[in-house]
Amino acid sequence: MAMEHGERLTPEQMGDFVKASEGVGFRVQSRPERYAWVEKVLVEQEYFRQQKKQRGRIRTYLSKVSGLSLAQITRLIRQYRQQGRIQVQRGRRHGFARKYNDADVALLAAVDQAHQWLSGAATKRILEREHTVYGKSEFQRLARISVSHLYNLRRSPWYRKCAARWEPTRPSGVTIGERRRPDPQGRPGYLRVDTVHQGDWDGVKGVYHLNAVDAVTQWEVVGCTARISERFLAPVLEAMLHQFPFPILGFHADNGSEYINRTVAKLLNKLLAEFTKSRSNRSLDNALVEGKNGAVIRKHIGWGHIPAQHAERIDRFYRRYFNPYLNFHRPCGFAELQIDPRGKRKRIYRPKDYQTPYEKLKSLPEADKYLKPGLSFAQLDRWAGTMSDTDFAQRMKRATQALLRATKIESPVPSPS
Repeated sequence: MAMEHGERLTPEQMGDFVKASEGVGFRVQSRPERYAWVEKVLVEQEYFRQQKKQRGRIRTYLSKVSGLSLAQITRLIRQYRQQGRIQVQRGRRHGFARKYNDADVALLAAVDQAHQWLSGAATKRILEREHTVYGKSEFQRLARISVSHLYNLRRSPWYRKCAARWEPTRPSGVTIGERRRPDPQGRPGYLRVDTVHQGDWDGVKGVYHLNAVDAVTQWEVVGCTARISERFLAPVLEAMLHQFPFPILGFHADNGSEYINRTVAKLLNKLLAEFTKSRSNRSLDNALVEGKNGAVIRKHIGWGHIPAQHAERIDRFYRRYFNPYLNFHRPCGFAELQIDPRGKRKRIYRPKDYQTPYEKLKSLPEADKYLKPGLSFAQLDRWAGTMSDTDFAQRMKRATQALLRATKIESPVPSPS
């Protein structure tokens, strides 16, 4: 209480003070200070010698300044009259005597940890056997515990502290796809797949490019979708797989949910293709298609935002112009792997190692057996020979510029360094 000499006011002054301080509250720091101040006021005012009206003013004043109710002030005045002073009284609470101490709870926690938390009835039987069969005196009290109270002890704070189990966070397992690097062994049909997002604009998502590259021939098929949800992605992905001239034997992707789902797994099961996904901390597992994302898609389409409503137009452009150009008219580098005496691997690129994916496919031993049924190299030769490489590239470039103008996107900006 911060009020100085408040106990020296007359009852009339106390009444005036209460009227003048309506709407104002007072707070005392602690209960002993509050009780000591009430006692001091009662002594100074000689409370029991005052008339009834003055006593009422004093009681109202005490209630106002101390923050206690009138009923509590009345109890304190009664205590002062009976005992001659006002003291803080601690209430006595009735309770049952504690039967099981901390040692018993710790012993129960040890038993539960050893038996991997059996049911209450089974644990009670174990406690009984520890005392009656094996003669362990420390189980004397726990041997007579009831099943219901055993659960009470298990919920106690001391039990939780004794039986705390610390385990590292375990990632949820995904059964779709096998986590390993595919091994094509020189056979075409093992694809590396990735997604390229065409940026956001004011919170609006752009189109998504789907890029699939064969690991042996580098035959590349690109598609486009407005969303990467299963409903949008599945038909585009299925159409892309049909554009490859050879059967699909393997499908490898990173761990994104757009590919690791049951819709894609069902599609690959129908094609009898194995489904693999990249391993942790192995960036080379999907490096082939990730390199094509920048060297092919970003180079021709750019980095600018393209609204999602243009996805179907871009997908038609890919099927008609872009994919034929990539596979019949654009050479790729096929490195020769050399291993030095120390075991270090080195990739060597020579001019003769640059071929179009179609030339690489034809150069494989017994290449005819890899084609889809009903498809021959004679048909593919006619498609590849309709235009020269440069003529088709110029045609594809004009189509690209028309596509970007139609989507109101400027020319591709260079990749940020």
